[in-house]
Amino acid sequence: MITLVIAEDHQALIDGMKSFLRNENDIEIVGYANDGFALIDIVRQLKPNVVITDIRMPKCDGIVATKTIKAEFPNTQIIAFSMFDHDDAIAQMKEAGASGYIMKNSSLQTVLEAIRAVSQGYSYFVNDAENEYETSKNELFFSNREKEILQLIAEGKSSQEIADVLFIEKSTVDSHRKNMSKKIKTIGKTDLTKFALERKYDYL
Repeated sequence: MITLVIAEDHQALIDGMKSFLRNENDIEIVGYANDGFALIDIVRQLKPNVVITDIRMPKCDGIVATKTIKAEFPNTQIIAFSMFDHDDAIAQMKEAGASGYIMKNSSLQTVLEAIRAVSQGYSYFVNDAENEYETSKNELFFSNREKEILQLIAEGKSSQEIADVLFIEKSTVDSHRKNMSKKIKTIGKTDLTKFALERKYDYL
């Protein structure tokens, strides 16, 4: 189980993520904070696996909070959550010890994927302005569902055929394909089908 704390000074954003994540069996939101000092306190109390924190918060910003948390709890993975896509902000959060950086206008599916990625030891940085994904371990992070879809793409199945095999909507398959196509841009411009064929046996 991934235990999660969310720090954000706009309660509506916290409520939105709580509503979205409540049906995920592998993630439990154990607490939330509206300022940096409250975040540090709650992490000390609950020792979550993952923290999502805004960068600009009252009393203590996300960069200082991240440095403090990582110094005391190096195994806690931190994802920056911000309206800013400036390289400086990303660099400061990386230097502070963050494992991820996502935009506030990212899809909730991206938030979910980032949580799972960092909990498994990957980094997950998204520059929304350029639609770029960066991952660590010299490997792209794919969810289990995406791995299933990649394998079926490699087998030559269409989106509708994949949907039928996995008992999901075709639109869901199309959404996964779009997300995966964005990710593989980090290793050069290549067609998703070609990528799937090259990795055909990696996810068996």
